[in-house]
Amino acid sequence: MSDQHIASAFDRDLEAVQAQIMKMGGMVENAIRLSAQSLETRDEELAETVRGADRAIDDLEILINESAARVIALRAPTAIDLRLILSVIKISANLERIGDYAKNMAKRTGVLATLPPVSDSGGAIRRMAQTVEGMLKDALDAYIQRDAELAMHVISRDEDVDQMYNALFREFLTFMMEDPRNITACMHLHFIAKNTERMGDHVTSIAEQVVYLVTGEHPEEARPKADKTSIMSKG
Repeated sequence: MSDQHIASAFDRDLEAVQAQIMKMGGMVENAIRLSAQSLETRDEELAETVRGADRAIDDLEILINESAARVIALRAPTAIDLRLILSVIKISANLERIGDYAKNMAKRTGVLATLPPVSDSGGAIRRMAQTVEGMLKDALDAYIQRDAELAMHVISRDEDVDQMYNALFREFLTFMMEDPRNITACMHLHFIAKNTERMGDHVTSIAEQVVYLVTGEHPEEARPKADKTSIMSKG
């Protein structure tokens, strides 16, 4: 087979894997949105839909890894192309973790639906999740467009998610001190807020992969972190 045929076969394989990544990204965006919606509206049926959809996300990650491994084995990619294939594997792993966090959020909807609501905590978490979902959409766009500048913008927005989490953490502490009957609900809500903050970390990792893919270097600036509760909480 000529070099030109090998190159075109590699491009076709790569396009197929990238299409799978975008499909997986869309499924994860949906999981974030629906899990937050199920929490705010106390919709247990919607939460069950999110939990059920997580299996498809996991299966797609396995398929992407198998496809990437096959490309490496059959196409003997150059160093630059190998970097591209390895980025696909890392991005799919981050997407799978975000999907897991969305599933965990949905799991707690049933418990929280049996407890008195705590202020507008469901709405606050939904707004935090919307921020993460927007970051993920931009990170995936940056990946497809090979846009390092957009990826850096995503990285900078992780600090906003951390600050939203910090505010919720302080609110939950206040609610628990004011009324011990809030403790159970606030513990579940804190777990959800922490998972949402971690979703933001994984989206940031995807954006960092994009920067590395485009420039060959990892982002120079230290990742901004505004989560002040990590020592106190391993949620």
